[in-house]
Amino acid sequence: MNSSLLFVPADSKRKFEKAMSSSANCLILDLEDSVAQEHKTAARQQVGGMLDHAQGLKPCFVRINPLNSSLAIEDLKAIMPHRPFGVVLPKCESKDDLIKLAHYLDVHENLLELPNGSTQILIIATETAESLFNMNQYAGITKRLFGITWGAEDLCTDIGAMKNRSDFRYHEPFRLARSLCLFASAQAKVMAFDTVFVEIQDLEQLRLEALEAKNDGFAGKMLIHPSHIDIVNSVFSHDPTELAWAQEVVKLFESNPNAGSLQLNGKMIDFPHLRLARKILKL
Repeated sequence: MNSSLLFVPADSKRKFEKAMSSSANCLILDLEDSVAQEHKTAARQQVGGMLDHAQGLKPCFVRINPLNSSLAIEDLKAIMPHRPFGVVLPKCESKDDLIKLAHYLDVHENLLELPNGSTQILIIATETAESLFNMNQYAGITKRLFGITWGAEDLCTDIGAMKNRSDFRYHEPFRLARSLCLFASAQAKVMAFDTVFVEIQDLEQLRLEALEAKNDGFAGKMLIHPSHIDIVNSVFSHDPTELAWAQEVVKLFESNPNAGSLQLNGKMIDFPHLRLARKILKL
């Protein structure tokens, strides 16, 4: 299960230790937005030790700086010897950015004699206006692609919006970015992850936002605070009824391999239900 992905500033040993003892499914050690410019070198030096400590205990991504900055190359040089589970690519605008990062990882894995393709990529694919016009480009580009997520804060700045949400609901330009993330992930056959919830204290609204994301098809949610972990894990965990339904659907179709539609508990089911059932069981 990958329902909760918690951001951890790579320059904070204290927050890392707290995150390691949490129930977060994955950590994202952040070298980008949560680290001030004057601390980036120190964070880059520290993140290797974090990755070494987490090996075999909790999968860790590292969010590097954007590829169009000189910092990204230095980030990769620092983290790859420590075998991160994956790299989070911010400001991804098109397949060209994904291809470039995949090539960089090929080189590092070859030099370090790591298994080719072992480092996953999670892209943040909606942080600029340009990126929204390229969301259909990611299918079939690289087997490294782990998932796609979306972001609203940088997009807000890029389009000149004064704010991106009111009364806990995103405005329409940002709802569009959210939807395109879902469609792009489905096209690429990878998981979609909902963006962070920024109202740290409002746990009930977090639960509602996570529930909406799950119902819409997201596989999990990015998090910025440990208090959000258990709520998100609970929401995205399929209850026994859902799992039992999925198992029955798969079993019924396996018993009737030539059928296009069947009945289960008095309701018609067909191939879309079978695909949904398999997705539930996979998650």
